[in-house]
Amino acid sequence: MGRRVTLVLTHPFDPTADYVVSELNRRGAPVFRCDPGEFPQRLTLTARLDDDRAGAGWVGCLRLPEREVFLSEVGCAYYRRPTIFDLPAGMTEQVRRWSAAEARMGVGGVLSALPHWLNHPAAIAAAEYKPVQLALAGACGLTVPATLVTNDPAEAANFVAHVGRAVYKPLTPAGITEAGTHRVTFTTPIAVSDVDESIRLTAHMIQAWLDKRYEVRLTVADDTFLAARIDAGSDAASVDWRADYDALTYTPIEVPDAIRGGVRGVMARLRLRFGIFDFVVSPDGRWWFLEVNPNGQWAWIEDATGLPIAAAIADALTREET
Repeated sequence: MGRRVTLVLTHPFDPTADYVVSELNRRGAPVFRCDPGEFPQRLTLTARLDDDRAGAGWVGCLRLPEREVFLSEVGCAYYRRPTIFDLPAGMTEQVRRWSAAEARMGVGGVLSALPHWLNHPAAIAAAEYKPVQLALAGACGLTVPATLVTNDPAEAANFVAHVGRAVYKPLTPAGITEAGTHRVTFTTPIAVSDVDESIRLTAHMIQAWLDKRYEVRLTVADDTFLAARIDAGSDAASVDWRADYDALTYTPIEVPDAIRGGVRGVMARLRLRFGIFDFVVSPDGRWWFLEVNPNGQWAWIEDATGLPIAAAIADALTREET
């Protein structure tokens, strides 16, 4: 059998995936890139489970008009940012919902049965719960800030009063699009006077404010740790560095052994092979865990620091080859 094919599942205009595909191409490693969202109009799936060879798993292929890959050829699948299924026009809303569910269970089910992933979609989905991340990080020996999740205004006010300085953080990365304008909610400092009845409308996560010497963006692929120190040069970036990228400077740094151990524990508990961790380093040198993104962006960090992140991911994707 020839070299295994890396299956890259993402939308056509994903520049982060481009880095990995380019690195795999440079190595001469076979790649099949497709967007599951192109099913069923451009992407065709055929998968068969034979009763006399059930232990062999699904046999078949993914086929685009210009190329195809056999499921038996796939070594590792890289799950990035696929789009929703491109269903034909003219369906009623009920038929569209049913067809989308069937596609998710059929295409998603066959692909999920592949043995090797970076990361498995089910693991990504489970790992995205920030309350789970924080609890596991603490259990694995990492230091986490005091945190409250609530829709009770009185509890929120009491928490803010107790910690003295606090911030509100959204529980999801998704923003809000209204009247054609997309808004992203960044980390926001709050005082007791900011807590009102709107807290009751949904779940809110409030954390104690952490004084910062700098922040760290740590990318982990299997047991490769690539960390960048982030120094903020503006007031907005000092609260949430995503609010002012132009004010940031980056420096590659080493990761303390104790942090490596805690991160390995979190990765194992979440069944992740890849993760992007955010830390605050306080003036006393302590690393405070903020979150782990199981499918985060990293290309701009590689550009800014030269850290070989794409190469580390390519190593992980081809590690299953024999």
